[in-house]
Amino acid sequence: MRLPCPYLDGEVEWTDERARHVAERHPELLPAHRTRVEQTVTDPDEVRTDTDYPGTRLFIHWYGELLDGKNVVVAVVSAEPPEVRHWIVTAFVARRLPRGDVEWKRP
Repeated sequence: MRLPCPYLDGEVEWTDERARHVAERHPELLPAHRTRVEQTVTDPDEVRTDTDYPGTRLFIHWYGELLDGKNVVVAVVSAEPPEVRHWIVTAFVARRLPRGDVEWKRP
């Protein structure tokens, strides 16, 4: 599956293997909240750089109705030219915002 990502001016790949990874490690998120993962990539509230993993951005979206109010965080890795490519490596639910430098925030 490819998700449109206006922030990256391209598409983000979400493979079945990565979706299974998220479902196994974060069953509170998948499969019930798949659309929230997709919305987080296509319409984030905030994007941060991941301080632990270079080339990885954390797309964050707050959902007040999700588990009494939580952020969905989607980690997207980007490959640089010549082959520009973006793909989801994991996604999870978080009460607090993850560490990382804010790259963009919804006004």
